[in-house]
Amino acid sequence: MDILEKIVAHKKAEIEPFKKLSPVSRFEKEGFFWEVRTRSLVHHLLLPKSTGIIAEFKRKSPSKGWFKTKELEVEPVVTAYNKAAAGISVLTDQEFFGGDLDDLIQTKVVTDIPVLRKDFIVDPWQIAEARAFGADVILLIAACLSPAQVKEYAAYAASIGLESILEIHNEEELGHICEDVSMVGINNRNLKTFEVDINTSLQLRKYIPAGKPAIAESGITNVETIVSLKQAGFLGFLIGENFMKADTPAIAFADFIDQLNAKAHETESMRQHSAGTGENL
Repeated sequence: MDILEKIVAHKKAEIEPFKKLSPVSRFEKEGFFWEVRTRSLVHHLLLPKSTGIIAEFKRKSPSKGWFKTKELEVEPVVTAYNKAAAGISVLTDQEFFGGDLDDLIQTKVVTDIPVLRKDFIVDPWQIAEARAFGADVILLIAACLSPAQVKEYAAYAASIGLESILEIHNEEELGHICEDVSMVGINNRNLKTFEVDINTSLQLRKYIPAGKPAIAESGITNVETIVSLKQAGFLGFLIGENFMKADTPAIAFADFIDQLNAKAHETESMRQHSAGTGENL
């Protein structure tokens, strides 16, 4: 099995005993399920001055090991993200990514922007769990779901107030896009080989339907890449490893935002200069 198949197989086995202990009916009576109004990532991406960045809290990856151990507290990182990001992604898979639902719920209570539960959703039960633990958005990965499952899961998510990002990484997975999917993410990392190619986003963007905000995922390490992706029509940019591998993720994020703002100011100055020169001709 490749790494994705291993993760999915483990996830299916992992959740079975918990489904018996905590049925969906229990989630509906506890936590954030009906008590807290969800926050819209689509809305935040469409705001005129949105950075579009979905900053990720990720402790480790299967290919690169630990970025930060459990000793790293969630709050200092996500409160820094909260100042300028459009949303926050939290890895909740424990076996392969070192996260858990505590990271999710801690993020929810100290921030006021949308929170994405990033995990390997293989059962609607996990969607109810995500809602109860404070998620505003879920991730549906085309590589481990059928088109029929994506349709079912996205519809269920919408029915309980959650938005969904459908993640694809090749043309074959475009057929998974359906009406109830809120956004489409293009992952530049091949989940079977973990190779990263930013051109994946640029090549697939033209196939994303109008009305489905496009999000580029993985391999974004500098502001120049974001400029190129914006020009291609992307509204969202999921970045995790670039911040989490730094000594202090909060500082790395703040520095990146400063660079992004400086680049935007430079671009606007050039635009105004060009417009002024044209008027004087």
